[in-house]
Amino acid sequence: MRRFTITPILVVLAAAAALAQDSPVVIRAGTLLDGKGGVAHNVSLIVRRGRIAEVTPKARRQADYDLRRFTLMPGWIDTHVHISWHFDKNGRLASEKDESPQQAMLHAAGNAWATLMGGFTTVQSVGAPIDRDLRDAIEQGIIPGPRLLTSLGQINEDTGDPAAIRLFVRKAVAGGADVIKLFATKSIRDGGAQSMSDAQIGAACGEAKALGKRSLVHAHASSGARAAVEAGCTAIEHGTFLDDATLGLLAARGAYFDPNFLVIHNYFENKAKFLGIGNYTEEGFASMEKALPLLADVFHRAMAKHVKIVLGTDAVAGAHGRNAEEFIYRVRDGGQKPMDAIVSGTSLAAESLGLGGKIGAIAPGMEADLVATDDNPLDDITAVRRVVFVMKGGQVYKNSAANEGRRKAPPSPVSMD
Repeated sequence: MRRFTITPILVVLAAAAALAQDSPVVIRAGTLLDGKGGVAHNVSLIVRRGRIAEVTPKARRQADYDLRRFTLMPGWIDTHVHISWHFDKNGRLASEKDESPQQAMLHAAGNAWATLMGGFTTVQSVGAPIDRDLRDAIEQGIIPGPRLLTSLGQINEDTGDPAAIRLFVRKAVAGGADVIKLFATKSIRDGGAQSMSDAQIGAACGEAKALGKRSLVHAHASSGARAAVEAGCTAIEHGTFLDDATLGLLAARGAYFDPNFLVIHNYFENKAKFLGIGNYTEEGFASMEKALPLLADVFHRAMAKHVKIVLGTDAVAGAHGRNAEEFIYRVRDGGQKPMDAIVSGTSLAAESLGLGGKIGAIAPGMEADLVATDDNPLDDITAVRRVVFVMKGGQVYKNSAANEGRRKAPPSPVSMD
């Protein structure tokens, strides 16, 4: 019988690998926003095994990443994207029937990379079946991208009666869905009125809750939103026509609200690429134009009611990588305080995803998801456009800071800045 022995050199290599994993990474921050409303200056972050081990005012030793000229905060979180949406080779909104699954996945992977480079280390995509393979590939380290949660599909009035909807939810959860997405109302381009019955909404939200899953609801009209919140759904998207009573219900039930400015602006910036496809008609664009001042109004009223407002963009084709524009619209057009906007896209967003103990804040024990900007968004919210550093789970994916320190970003399947 052949005997296998461990040679001394293998022992040394194994010990060296273990030591490398335990070796701390030191980041010096000039200004630190902790994601929960706190601000600190001239502190060091100690990162070990992908997590924040310590936040200290002590310099310790030479920093691996010297970000003293910049503002450091938790990696941003977008609670509503459509990561697979893209434009085709003709510059039009892509259709599944016109391209191969391989082409679709390449575009989705490109969107994921652009989103990560824009400072977003976690997104929730709601959703398409392709999201599952993309999520798993990112999680396994095969390709770079933000942490991805997905609904894998969507429920609407045509999904079936309450029994059929409950079955749909069970199948989605068995297939790996992280969240359940439903359309309680029509698109804003079609008027936004309630489209699912109260019984259908109750079946979707109730079954999701019974299975321990969150539920995210497209709802422009108050009636659809009320039915969803009363049925136990956890988040309302858009909410263009929500009245004060419905906003009060959201606040009382602790439901999350995600109005989206970026998506409408993105549609107008890329109008020629959407126009003539489905309900992207001149009438549909006119409806979206009328919705913008209504969106600003409901945003103001939601803040006054102390509703939990999280950051989501509804990013579709043309918006991936520009998700941070939502911060700017909310401050500029929605009247939100810059710090509140940052919290909405960090700790509050993490809480809404059920990940508040893992991401969204800079504190010992949290995942080392970090983003740094040139200039402080509390002074100038447009600083969110100037991302110079991105770390996810302790790995650096972007480091274009002028004085980044001695350690360089590790290799990635895609070239780095």
